[in-house]
Amino acid sequence: MEALAPSGRQVELVHADSSVTITEVGGGLREYTIGGAPVLDGYDVATMASRGRGQLLLPWPNRIADGRYPFGGTTHQLPVNEVALGNASHGLTRWSAWELERLGPAAVRASFILRAQSGYPFTVGFAAEYRLADDGLTVTMTATNLGSQPAPVGMGAHPYLTTVGADGATVRADDVELTVPAATRLETDDRSIPTGARAVAGEPFDFRRPRLVGSLALDTCYTDLDRDPDGRARVRLGAPGGGSVTVWMDETWRYVQVFTGDTLGPQERRRSIAVEPLTCPANAFNSGDGLRVLEPAASVGGIWGIHPTRA
Repeated sequence: MEALAPSGRQVELVHADSSVTITEVGGGLREYTIGGAPVLDGYDVATMASRGRGQLLLPWPNRIADGRYPFGGTTHQLPVNEVALGNASHGLTRWSAWELERLGPAAVRASFILRAQSGYPFTVGFAAEYRLADDGLTVTMTATNLGSQPAPVGMGAHPYLTTVGADGATVRADDVELTVPAATRLETDDRSIPTGARAVAGEPFDFRRPRLVGSLALDTCYTDLDRDPDGRARVRLGAPGGGSVTVWMDETWRYVQVFTGDTLGPQERRRSIAVEPLTCPANAFNSGDGLRVLEPAASVGGIWGIHPTRA
């Protein structure tokens, strides 16, 4: 009997000299290359996704303190899977088998129904449509309440991006020229739970103008995003003398988390930068910030994407 890949069935999208691999497990994004050069710091087919690599974060992104939240007159208790900090982290769909429907050589639709369960007694359908084209990868995500009662929902995604220098080598976080068009960041406690908001002006966390990351450690949620005329906010990572990669997001995504990987193992630390589109920040099930409450049969959707450029 042939062994199954930890991330399940793989669907490869191909357009020109770009390729993207989507996985059955979690409906996630495992690999993205252009001209053979990596756009993502992904993972091998023989290993499971680590630290959220390319995963979809549903029905909440980031963390819920103590895994506990009030909703509909009841206090709900989720499993605490970030044991060291005592949080429920990154949702409930990351390790489930999603349905993959190929829509063409460069498109696939991943879908999953999250059934009502202890801690989240709501039935919600999720879908992510991935399309690869001349302008890069576009991801359309939707959530639909399939149950008979209102349901709290947040959405997020967790790609780790790499940039390639003029010498063809990938560039570490320190040497990336970063642009984050955000006026505000969230402050957090020692459990990574937001405690308030702070303007970035005059701070090391201000990347409204492109500059090197340097030694700054980022695990930072930004908001008050400045948007281009098309309504999209764009976070750009540039390599000195090389190419760049931009993560863009429409108005659905009011927050973006930027993570330089300082808490990862020695081989992964500051090797890449995660840029995470979020509809709500950490602990939104308690704070209500950015949280969407879907009535029965109601949906919420948003589009984000990755646009790499070569030197």
